[in-house]
Amino acid sequence: MTRGPGDHGAAGGMDRDGLRASDADREQVIDTLKTAFVEGRLTRDQLTVRTGQALTSRTYGGLAAVTDGIPARPTGVQPPRVAAPDRAPRLRTRKATAWAACAAVSPALAAAFFTYYGGFVVLFLLAFTGLTVTSSTHRRI
Repeated sequence: MTRGPGDHGAAGGMDRDGLRASDADREQVIDTLKTAFVEGRLTRDQLTVRTGQALTSRTYGGLAAVTDGIPARPTGVQPPRVAAPDRAPRLRTRKATAWAACAAVSPALAAAFFTYYGGFVVLFLLAFTGLTVTSSTHRRI
């Protein structure tokens, strides 16, 4: 059986206090401190001090010292539940964002098109109108 960073001994009687702790072990201890803070078992100042100690701890013994003295969770108290995010508002938000983007981009693209090609469109309309007018006046039935 393997023991975690807060344990003072390991399986088989081997003492782990002097073994070097990894970054993952330090992050696990920091997560434990955050949970204790959220549950009201640590103050903000205690959290700050202990987090600093966890980040500078090099061994499992140092990490165990960081978590020592944290009051135990009262019996029968469950950790706070994290509510599952509601998907419906997010979908509506994405759809509304897509519609707003289309509504904003369409006039911008039209303006850019007519700014660049506007002169050609006007010349084409004038030529088409002139051709239509002149061809209809020369035709006599």
